[in-house]
Amino acid sequence: MSETAHEMLHPWSRYVAIGDSFTEGIGDPEPNAPGGNRGWADRVAEVLAAGNENFRYANLAVRGKLIQQIMDEQIEPAIQLRPDLITISAGGNDVIRPGTDPDEIAAKFETTIERLAADRATIVVFTGVDVGFSPVFRSIRGKVAIYNENIRSVAAKFDCIVADQWALTEIQDQRMWAPDRLHLNPIGHHTVARMVLDALDVPNTLEPMRPEPFPERSRRDVRSEDIQWAREYLVPWVLRRVRHQSSGDAISAKRPIAGPLVQPAELRED
Repeated sequence: MSETAHEMLHPWSRYVAIGDSFTEGIGDPEPNAPGGNRGWADRVAEVLAAGNENFRYANLAVRGKLIQQIMDEQIEPAIQLRPDLITISAGGNDVIRPGTDPDEIAAKFETTIERLAADRATIVVFTGVDVGFSPVFRSIRGKVAIYNENIRSVAAKFDCIVADQWALTEIQDQRMWAPDRLHLNPIGHHTVARMVLDALDVPNTLEPMRPEPFPERSRRDVRSEDIQWAREYLVPWVLRRVRHQSSGDAISAKRPIAGPLVQPAELRED
């Protein structure tokens, strides 16, 4: 594809992704990718980079980060990379914590977007997933919905594009999620990448990935899986909260510099 043809598909040449584990790509392991994870942002960048040797991509997201940490650690470095396209998903780790106020989290989000919008880059923001399908997070569904309405208001104020995960019914299915039930699996990340590209109105060849239906399970099997999940994932998560630790402590951004997207042949979409 010529560069002229590429420019007809989309106008962006420098993409910076900001956020937490969702944007880092946790749940979508790929040993050949920087940081060992691929994720929806890498998948979007792969499509945007196709046919454009001048395209540059950075991913500053780090797992476990709260919105204040994202503000303190990622916003200015992102601006210094001079992006013309920014995706930011922030506040999810704050919302799931007991006792937090979605309006206060959203106020910080608005401050962040105001800073990012100063350089007139295209900004994509994300609503949270409709967690009504999840026994683990169903109780905070209303809290997520309130935060989402705030996100939509901020997006309207600063002319951001909304990547609407709440309306993305495909991911309201445990088969789209990793065993920890907190992060999307490769199919889930692929599905979000398709949604983001659609929001950007970028033509692409990514196809829906529809997993085969799971075989029926007995209540005993479901209960056994819940117990195993609690031991392996829930208890360590609670302990980190008590100790004021984060899964992102000592973790650095996987793509801190806006560079060309060099992807192994086996990662390229047909």
